[in-house]
Amino acid sequence: MTFKPAKLLVALIAAIALPVFAQNIAVVNGKAIPSSRADAMVKQLVTQGQADTPQLRSAAKEELIGREVLMQEAEHLGLNSSAEVKAQMELMRQSILVRAVVADYLRKNPVTDAAIKAEYDRFKSQAGDKEYHARHILVATEEEAKAIIAKLKAGTKFEDLAKQSKDTGSAANGGDLDWASPASFVKPFSDALVALKKGEITETPVKTQFGFHVIKLEDTRAAKIPTLEEVKPQITEALQQKKLQAYQEELRKKAKIQ
Repeated sequence: MTFKPAKLLVALIAAIALPVFAQNIAVVNGKAIPSSRADAMVKQLVTQGQADTPQLRSAAKEELIGREVLMQEAEHLGLNSSAEVKAQMELMRQSILVRAVVADYLRKNPVTDAAIKAEYDRFKSQAGDKEYHARHILVATEEEAKAIIAKLKAGTKFEDLAKQSKDTGSAANGGDLDWASPASFVKPFSDALVALKKGEITETPVKTQFGFHVIKLEDTRAAKIPTLEEVKPQITEALQQKKLQAYQEELRKKAKIQ
């Protein structure tokens, strides 16, 4: 069997056009929606926990068609020329580019396992081997703190006096600060805390940038330090943020800002 010239030409055109058609998921009023756009949407949804299924891809296709219809209508109405819309589009463009440069920098400058281990070891050394269950009462003046200490020595319950504490987060709970490592507190506070024995109260007010504290040590226990694997994601994120901050500061120094 042989093709006639006209039929052969039609077959060749169809063969050439097929790959081009496959690159688009739909054409709306003559404007193509590329399949790469659907792939990007599906990829984003997958990172959010959805499974890449035919149903998801069909839903993505319908969503993109709906968006294209609305976008074309917005352009038909001239909304794309609105100053407010242009400003929002510029903000979106900036956000996309910022995310892109951040991803590019972190890809080229990854946080190493050695850096993560070093940060974990530093965290362990700061945390120490003990946790402290403390209560405190925070007041504005040293005289107030001394008066509270005198009342405590006279037998007034710590929990009752804690109601007047300036630390509203703990006042309602009798000044309870729960279990924590000394590193969780500012140095004057932590120094006074670790010097106490179980059940003791500070003999003199402890001054910090927040005011004057009266501290009571309820108990101590061996520190429950999480393993490296348990905190690796948090450490990695923290180190990435430090690298990004340094990178941004370096760029600012090089930039001409008027």
